[in-house]
Amino acid sequence: MTAGEKGISDEALNREKLEWYESEARVIAEQFLEQAGLKAGDLVVIGCSSSEITAHKIGSFSNAQLGEAVLDGFWKIFSSRDIYLAAQCCEHLNRALILEAEAAKLYGLEPVNVVPQPKAGGSFATAAYERMKYPAAVEHIRAVGGIDIGDTLIGMHLKEVAVPVRILKNMLGAAHVVCARTRPKFIGGERAHYDELLK
Repeated sequence: MTAGEKGISDEALNREKLEWYESEARVIAEQFLEQAGLKAGDLVVIGCSSSEITAHKIGSFSNAQLGEAVLDGFWKIFSSRDIYLAAQCCEHLNRALILEAEAAKLYGLEPVNVVPQPKAGGSFATAAYERMKYPAAVEHIRAVGGIDIGDTLIGMHLKEVAVPVRILKNMLGAAHVVCARTRPKFIGGERAHYDELLK
């Protein structure tokens, strides 16, 4: 394996390997949705390092083919359930997000002007920008759930209060996979009663 210019991988992955990554992403999405309690119209943030998936330091081995394959796996599951996907960009774009313009409008999010690239945004966010019908970039969201692949730090884009979601598939390639859902805050102290459906 050789890293291309400025941390971009020019390695061509074979079709079988790409299909495997896509399949693994689908399994992660399905296991996450089984436990997270999301519904149509909800917004999920996904951070993904293609470098970490291939056992390289984050940001050092960005691979466009791999970003597309992983996105395809998630896209098939979330879009089939009408759940909006927000792809988190890398730190070079201050972890901005790419989502459908329709979702940005629905959630009252102000678009910013940036087009992610593999080395300034990341391969996953670049693939999302290219896949979406009307992509929009925004600086902040408050998602009800999230999937972090490769320790990309999605917490800044989750609603309070984040709750871990434990799934069996906790690795994608060499990258750690951490999932979370959110719940409303409990308020009112010891006399309060709570809606069990919101826990």
